[in-house]
Amino acid sequence: IGLYAVIAASVRQRYAEIGIRLAFGASPADVRGMVVREGMLLAGGGAAIGLALALVATQFLRSLLYEVNPLDPASLLMATLLLLGAAVVASYLPARTAARMDPIAALSDR
Repeated sequence: IGLYAVIAASVRQRYAEIGIRLAFGASPADVRGMVVREGMLLAGGGAAIGLALALVATQFLRSLLYEVNPLDPASLLMATLLLLGAAVVASYLPARTAARMDPIAALSDR
């Protein structure tokens, strides 16, 4: 399951809450920011765990790599930034959908 699916499912489960926030005056930008922030917290935690595991795994990869330093900071940084960039996009798409919802329709479904 990807981050997009997790965030999209979270937004679907929280339609009523988001509808109430919008009905009480939250701007669409506030809703987008809330959803993206939660997605980035998940992605940041995953990136931290992934970097820690990558540092541990370098001991096993040394024999497989030829003329490449397994602790190459540029490679680790670029891979982390690429994944965090993908996480921003994966979080923004459900956030955009949540910000466009009609609060009345969201509340009447319950």
